[in-house]
Amino acid sequence: MKIIIAAGTGFLGKNLEKYFTEKGNQVYILTRNPKRENEIYWNAKTLGEWKNVLENADVLINLTGKSVDCRYTEKNKKEIYNSRIESTKVLQQAIDECVNKPKIWLNASSATIYVHSETHLNTEENGIIGDDFSMNICKSWEKEFFKVKTENVRKVALRTSIVLGNNGGAFPKLKTITRLGLGGKQGRGNQNVSWIHIDDFCRAVEFIIDNENISGEINVTAPNPLSNEDFMRKLRKEMKIPLGLNAPVWQLEIASIFLKSETELLLKSRNVYPEKLMKSGFEFTYSNIESAFNDLI
Repeated sequence: MKIIIAAGTGFLGKNLEKYFTEKGNQVYILTRNPKRENEIYWNAKTLGEWKNVLENADVLINLTGKSVDCRYTEKNKKEIYNSRIESTKVLQQAIDECVNKPKIWLNASSATIYVHSETHLNTEENGIIGDDFSMNICKSWEKEFFKVKTENVRKVALRTSIVLGNNGGAFPKLKTITRLGLGGKQGRGNQNVSWIHIDDFCRAVEFIIDNENISGEINVTAPNPLSNEDFMRKLRKEMKIPLGLNAPVWQLEIASIFLKSETELLLKSRNVYPEKLMKSGFEFTYSNIESAFNDLI
């Protein structure tokens, strides 16, 4: 297959590129800083020469968007919003101009679209979508993505949870704080953590590409979310670290200012279930957190 990954130089993009290249596919990366032969310049805002690479592509994966791991200042909020909407909009324009369009377009979204939920398990069908900055970003993003129906282009929004891998994302940071003896529960610890192993993330993307009956919004998350307290306890156990100091909310509020982050990333309860993937027959290699930790540590 010919696969295009927009903004594919980050944690998820690098892993997807490696996964698909090793299977003999041709992968091209759209990036602001091209350094290799298969990387093509784009600014994620305006049409340019890059649009030609979409011609005769089998798959387009768009991972563009400013990281939400920052302080929610007005400037950052605007950048988080614009980076997602503008890139989605310009990719639609590029596809509209293609003679032979990509067969499937997978656009990043987030499991954060669902409300803080400690008891209600959010599936694609019955998930409760709320109304705050993060949720509204996801809603606007998906609305822009699904606004135009393009004939013969299957569209899938990837509502991805925390992806666990050793070469990027949140997991190396979690291991570091655990190693330092700070790996206790965060806040009350009863907020749910929805997660997925990086290998299963890549396999799920491939599964979606291969299954033509899958479209629309898809929860890309392992089927067994667990509480933050259990998550951290099992991480300590796997790392053989006996002690983990708890971090009350007030401490996290102070730390987040110094870390230029927001406590929402740790305290929001994401209780998400991958119903569409499960019903379509996808089998997770790592369906529980113990097996994922065992592999990664």
